[in-house]
Amino acid sequence: MPGQHFKNTKYSVLNLSPVVQGGTVEESFHNSMDLARRAEDWGYHRFWLAEHHGMEGVASSATAVLIGHIAGGTKTIRVGSGGIMLPNHSSLVIAEQFGTLESLYPGRIDLGLGRAPGTDQLTARALRRNINNGEDFPEQLAELRNYFQPSGNVRNHVRAIPGEGLNVPIWLLGSSGFSARLAGELGLPFAFAAHFSPANTIPALELYRSSFTPGVLDEPYAMVGVTVIAADTDDKAQHLATSHYQKFLDLVRGNSTKLKPPVDDMDQIWSPREKAMVNEQLSSTIIGGPKEVKEKLEDFIQATQANEIIVNSETFDHADRLRSFEIIADVLKS
Repeated sequence: MPGQHFKNTKYSVLNLSPVVQGGTVEESFHNSMDLARRAEDWGYHRFWLAEHHGMEGVASSATAVLIGHIAGGTKTIRVGSGGIMLPNHSSLVIAEQFGTLESLYPGRIDLGLGRAPGTDQLTARALRRNINNGEDFPEQLAELRNYFQPSGNVRNHVRAIPGEGLNVPIWLLGSSGFSARLAGELGLPFAFAAHFSPANTIPALELYRSSFTPGVLDEPYAMVGVTVIAADTDDKAQHLATSHYQKFLDLVRGNSTKLKPPVDDMDQIWSPREKAMVNEQLSSTIIGGPKEVKEKLEDFIQATQANEIIVNSETFDHADRLRSFEIIADVLKS
């Protein structure tokens, strides 16, 4: 039956507060708030912001600060990190930040954690002072989780206040098998970045489910990231998606630029080799009008058996971005 795979699937928003060519960071933050308020009205479950650093087109570097801003301007939607790159930070600082957020907005804050730097090696060194490639992530995660325990870390006389005794849901994020297995072994919810690691999606989800041991959760809960560019027609959606293609083309070329306006012909911009590289990385991207988006999302949810999908939809024009998320919500509610 049409729509049967949407019945029990929640849907959420992943936002990087994109900065467009000719735009400002201030405008990006305004647009993120506008999208969050509308997403709340359209039935989206969460609004997550991602930590990236040193990228001209991404304004969500101070992720916890922006989460507080968005939570303060909305009423019911859950707001969180997709994710905080834990090796960039002290576990105590993150516990205090998210303890503060949970105290301000009780029952609405999520803490999604990744182990990648979210930036280049030079910037990572400036953030961390030392680079260990996330090798001690399990130990750092255990330390962070301990700060939220009611008793605190009494043995070491270190306590997170606020944070201690608060229920801040922790998610592990990943684009490979490492966090999938760890989330399963700890009984935590898991979010997979299918929107830029499509080839690893099914293996990672299978690994998460097969390694799952009841812990925080009694059974696995997987959220899967997907990029969807929706418009009123297939042709318009394909045109709008060229901004997204240009973004990843710049990453392939080692450039970090603001989000560019759409173009009529990508073949005038990329080489055949670059085209193949971008298309491979973005092979899970769903682009089209309402009918096409509905069919592709049904296929995606059936293939991944996702409990929830988290949608990234970056277009150059904010009005087009709002329309894309509105169409996606309409499709998922149908």
